[in-house]
Amino acid sequence: MKDICANPQLLSFNDALSLLLNNLTPTEKTIKIDITQGIAPALNYVLAKNIVSPVAVPPHNNSAMDGYAFALNSLTNSHNKTLTLAGKSFAGEPFKGTCNAGECIRIMTGAKLPEGCDTVEMQENTQAAGLQITFNEDKRLGQNIRNAGEDITIGQQVLKRGQRLSAVELGLIASLGIANIDVYQPIKVALIATGDELKTPGNALTEGDIYESNRYFLSAMLQKLNVEVIDFGIISDDTNNIQQAFEAADEQADVVISSGGVSVGEADFTKEVLESLGSVSFWKLAMKPGKPFAFGKLKNSVFFGLPGNPVSALVTMYQLAVPGLVKLQNALPRKKLSFKVKTLSALRKAPGRQDFQRGILSTTETGELMVETTGAQGSGILSSIGQANCFIVLPQEQGRVSEGELVTVEPFDELIQLT
Repeated sequence: MKDICANPQLLSFNDALSLLLNNLTPTEKTIKIDITQGIAPALNYVLAKNIVSPVAVPPHNNSAMDGYAFALNSLTNSHNKTLTLAGKSFAGEPFKGTCNAGECIRIMTGAKLPEGCDTVEMQENTQAAGLQITFNEDKRLGQNIRNAGEDITIGQQVLKRGQRLSAVELGLIASLGIANIDVYQPIKVALIATGDELKTPGNALTEGDIYESNRYFLSAMLQKLNVEVIDFGIISDDTNNIQQAFEAADEQADVVISSGGVSVGEADFTKEVLESLGSVSFWKLAMKPGKPFAFGKLKNSVFFGLPGNPVSALVTMYQLAVPGLVKLQNALPRKKLSFKVKTLSALRKAPGRQDFQRGILSTTETGELMVETTGAQGSGILSSIGQANCFIVLPQEQGRVSEGELVTVEPFDELIQLT
């Protein structure tokens, strides 16, 4: 493959992602969860076994609306299209007995279809005179009936192993009468921030200090992935302190994620420590933002070394670390939505690195999707993501983009913003 980077030492984004995923082994540890205990106790867990339905859904033929159930032959054979009311069927209180020829049953939405009935008419198309019900319109066999197993049949595979359980999946499992499910045990992720200049919010800044923000959005993203977060806080730029933190994190976690210290500065000790404790697969990528992203393995865990700049940390977390974490969870890969739209803004870009610029996706008055830049794209401008709702993904070989050109966009999902 021809290297189109200005710097041949930079690994392409796609190669880095493939290398990362190919060097991760999914967890096989499972636990059982009773979905009836507490409020959505299995939310965001990953299924460890396929869900196969033990029942039909719906379990019996039932009415799709309020009206009258009858046998179509009875109405066809009636000269005045009038049937005699013989009883009622409610959801949870079905009619007991058989609806005979010339009879009909008052029925409510969701109620079991009585024996002897094969059609339902809505009450608006009938006239009642005591027990005599007249039907105003011709009907067809099976009208307004929801058949048993119409949604799900007995023995049907409903959910796949590796599926992450959302609110919909939990409701679906409950509708099958299943209480106990097998899921993968959540992996543990240690979170470390490095830098002498970093201060915790709420404390006063001295000259040269900045507030540490990476752990806050990283922790929030991790919680949405349902991992157990172990926060090691801020570690000073000292080789011994960083080494002790990584050794402790490696003992406690399946994954170690650090931010800062993987660049080429004199005080960037993280990569040096990582190389002494394990192996670094790569740490220079042809992507922007996020060139200094490190990936490798420690004695007991894998690590993702994120850049210190907030935007770089978030982008590399989302584009590289998250797919890795999903694989480690034994979850099905997340499906990204991407498509091409016209840009309302000219975009600055030099060939050599794949760019993930921040954009605002919107529709014009005619309903056409368009995208525009949030403005300055510096790796320290976290507000550029706060203003955005998508990434504008520009290929490695791409140069400057003119207004009106087609570009690829990836809308943000729930890991970055509420949807």
